[in-house]
Amino acid sequence: MQGGQQKHLIIAAGGTGGHMFPAQSLAEEMLALGWRVTLSTDARGARFAGGFPDKVMREVVDSATFARGGIRGRLTAPFHLLLGVIAASIRMWRSRPDVVAGFGGYPAFPAMAAAWLTRRPRLIHEQNGVLGRVNRLFATRVHRIACGTWPTELPKGVTGIHTGNPVRASVLSRADAAYIPPGDYPNSVLVIGGSQGARILSDVVPEAMAALPAELRRHLRVAHQARAEDLDAVTARYAATGIAADVATFFDDVPARLAEAQLVISRAGASSVADISVIGRPSILIPLATAINDEQTANAKGLVSADAAILMPEQGLTAATLAAQVAAILGDPRRAEAMAAAARALGMPDAAKKLAALVVELANANNPESSA
Repeated sequence: MQGGQQKHLIIAAGGTGGHMFPAQSLAEEMLALGWRVTLSTDARGARFAGGFPDKVMREVVDSATFARGGIRGRLTAPFHLLLGVIAASIRMWRSRPDVVAGFGGYPAFPAMAAAWLTRRPRLIHEQNGVLGRVNRLFATRVHRIACGTWPTELPKGVTGIHTGNPVRASVLSRADAAYIPPGDYPNSVLVIGGSQGARILSDVVPEAMAALPAELRRHLRVAHQARAEDLDAVTARYAATGIAADVATFFDDVPARLAEAQLVISRAGASSVADISVIGRPSILIPLATAINDEQTANAKGLVSADAAILMPEQGLTAATLAAQVAAILGDPRRAEAMAAAARALGMPDAAKKLAALVVELANANNPESSA
């Protein structure tokens, strides 16, 4: 801190846990460094902020997305965004934050626009391998771009800094958990589909597990996260084949289950990929086919290229094709162990510290406005 004055970071984030988890990790790091931290989000984003430390101040601004609300929502969205920008700009003129950090999502738009208008030092952190809409809009209007996934597709002439995706403390606590390769004992498979489009996993995975060779199936223990509307059907499918399965809409102990797993079957969301990498587990990644920019395929690229994961697009995914890949991993302990080691080698448990260092560097830079 210069002159004994506490430095101030405004974090602009919201929308989903994918934006909020890394934002929360940065907030924790900056508080530990003695900074004052404010979260700028909208009413919806505020509902995802329960995990933020109590010391983080909240500023709720008006925002909107063009993706929901029908015709009326699309027509009114610009007015909500404008009101949010005006309110955020007034607050920013008063508080003069040292740095503004955006994590994407429409709730981040007002604060990032205000930071640009008031000429505050600013950066964005992109979790995925492809820039989201809001981060893409500000990519040429910020002083630093921190990339959670590498490589990240960036506009021509724009340079990113690979910081990794910050993970939760509960994940970091499992980073040193040794991998136990599959063998003649209970073998755990964790199935996590995220909040979007997990139905295909509920349809395909139980049938794939049932199609495994008997010597693999008898050791199988499955933990399957399913949508509420699929819960009963998925539970019944496992019960019909005699496979021990824990099926739930939400697991509050995912890091522990990751650490215990011999294999993970997952969507390729940025946070999931980061968790799998930091803990270091073999995985089969099934990107969300409806993602606008196919960012989940980009997210998986690093693990797949390192032979730490198998990529299986939704197109052509069947119980038979999935069973073959599961058997190839669970039936080959040496391969499974090598995949786990390769995943761990790509993990970045210090991502939050790297991102915090970038914030401090930007705050201390001389005349940061000259570069944007």
